Amino acid sequence: MVLFLLLVALLSPTGEAGKIIGGHEAKPHSRPYMAFLQIKISGKSYRCGGFLVREDFVLTAAHCLGSSISITLGAHNIVDRERTQQVIQVRRAIPHPHYNDKTLSNDIMLLQLTRKAEMSDAVSPINLPRSLEKVKPGMMCSVAGWGQLGVNMPSADKLQEVNLEVQSEEKCIARFKNYIPITQICAGDSTKRKNSFSGDSGGPLVCNGVAQGIVSYGKDDGTTPDVYTRISSFLSWIQRTMRQY
Repeated sequence: MVLFLLLVALLSPTGEAGKIIGGHEAKPHSRPYMAFLQIKISGKSYRCGGFLVREDFVLTAAHCLGSSISITLGAHNIVDRERTQQVIQVRRAIPHPHYNDKTLSNDIMLLQLTRKAEMSDAVSPINLPRSLEKVKPGMMCSVAGWGQLGVNMPSADKLQEVNLEVQSEEKCIARFKNYIPITQICAGDSTKRKNSFSGDSGGPLVCNGVAQGIVSYGKDDGTTPDVYTRISSFLSWIQRTMRQY
């Protein structure tokens, strides 16, 4: 619990860290884009999720920034040395220039790897949305990660996944004072105990095989809906930044 509170305090100044509850273990390597992030902050180690978008770039949440970040690709069980795993250090962390660590607006960050990942059945990038692509209420999407399995519960060793329904913007506007519909997505049915949780931050919200959102923040009691960064609103920044480096 102490680690969880530290994670909330350090990775989410609002006290509402992006956080899988009510899901199940994913089929090993069925999500070859998933990245496990080990983050160092003031000598302590924390975890986030992320996802491969190019052989040399991972996309994640800006609140997952630390003094150093190590990325594991091709993992299912992060405590095993699986032959599919590739551990790569981050050369350059590039949070969005307008990221606000108080409101968690523009909570998106690109991580340039020190070397290109080797593509395989267990490691490959996921598609990003087209600029005009809309995520509408009622759509079924999914999120995955190695975060906590519930309030006061340990983090997962094996990749977990859960299906979530996109909600109306009004539900998150009423629930979170800093919610911004144009750059954020509201997801998770409040009548179902299914959710992402602490340690899942930075992972992708996947809809029809496309990464549409990034786990950003929610309530610390594990209730839904939660807030996801809307990737389609940041496509020009993503493309421009990857071209620059």
